[in-house]
Amino acid sequence: MRYYIELDPTPGAAPIHVDVEELPSGALQVRVDGKPVDVDVVALEGALSCRVDGHVVDLTTEGAPPELGAIASGHRSYVRVESERLRAAAAARRTSASANEKLVRSPMPGRVVKVMVAPGDVVEPGTSLLVVEAMKMENEVKAKAKATIATVHVVAGANVEANEKLITFG
Repeated sequence: MRYYIELDPTPGAAPIHVDVEELPSGALQVRVDGKPVDVDVVALEGALSCRVDGHVVDLTTEGAPPELGAIASGHRSYVRVESERLRAAAAARRTSASANEKLVRSPMPGRVVKVMVAPGDVVEPGTSLLVVEAMKMENEVKAKAKATIATVHVVAGANVEANEKLITFG
């Protein structure tokens, strides 16, 4: 199965192509942008222990594909992971801008630490909108497209649940 991965997603950035095939033995055959990579993955109580080309990394993820938070070696990153199937399904559904594209939702449960925009502000792709703290780590929520802020549904200090409405674009 081919996966398209964007690290700390930036609109317009080229994704990394990762091809994963499970062999009859249960081993994984992995190619990253066409180059073979030696990989082994073991699930451990809520985390993954990954060996990549001889380096071991403990990996914890949060959220659901395609938008994931990944914590590896104490460093948090955001990744966008789409399989070929997920990408094809999204393309089939995409006919026009839907109401959901006008909403920014919380990627995880946490506390809003800082709100950096106000109604009427025009934001560009990659603009920081607000910061949500989860598990003592601050996570910036960024705009994915150029838009005008219509409503900010939260204030600094507010507790939010995963998938809760944060901002509506006009």
